[in-house]
Amino acid sequence: MSNRDISRRQFTRMAAGTALAGAGSSLISASSFASDARLTEDGLHHQSWFLESFLELGDDLQTAADNGKHFAIMWELKGCPYCAETHNVNFAQRRITDFVRANFDVLQLNFIGSRLVTDFDGEELSEKDLARKYGVRFTPTIQFFPKSGEGLDGKKATKREVARMPGYMKPDHFLQMFQYVAGENYQSKSFRDYLKSANS
Repeated sequence: MSNRDISRRQFTRMAAGTALAGAGSSLISASSFASDARLTEDGLHHQSWFLESFLELGDDLQTAADNGKHFAIMWELKGCPYCAETHNVNFAQRRITDFVRANFDVLQLNFIGSRLVTDFDGEELSEKDLARKYGVRFTPTIQFFPKSGEGLDGKKATKREVARMPGYMKPDHFLQMFQYVAGENYQSKSFRDYLKSANS
C-alpha cells in the first residue's frame, strides 16, 4: 500500500466521520425531508454524502469494501430532468437515503465531464470517455460493482458491474434495486426475478 493510498483512506474516513457527526445533530423523524442536493459548478445536483474521491476506481471500491459497502457510480448530466427527480424525490425520502448511505459509497460522475478518472485496469481517461467505455447512454445511470475488485481489471468494462440502473426509477423500485445489490441477490437471480419474489 502506497503512502498516497494511506492518506487517501485516512481522508475518506475523516470526511465520512465529519458527515456522520453533522447528520447526527440534524436528524428528522419524518420519512420525507428536503433534499440537501446543491448544484455544482458543472450543473449537477450533488448530495453532501456522495463520495469525495481522487477518481481512482480501484481504490474507491476497496475503500467501500473495507467499510462493508458496495461501490456505485452515478452518472448525471446538466439539465437532465430525471437526474433532478432522483435527487428531489428519491433522495428526499429518508428511508432511501439512510439505506443507500449505510450500504454504498456513491461516486457521482459527469456524463460529458473532462475530469481524469483511473479505471480498474489502470487506464486514465476523461469522464466522458469512461462513460463511452462502459456503454453508458442515459442519465441518470447507476452502475453497481462487486464488493471485491479481484479480477475486475482483466474483465471487459461492460462485464465488471453486477447490476445497472439505466434511467430513472420511481422511489420504491429505486430502493429495491439498492436492496437487491446490498443483499448480493445478483449472484442468484435477476433484478426482475427479485422484484417478483419481493412483491409477491
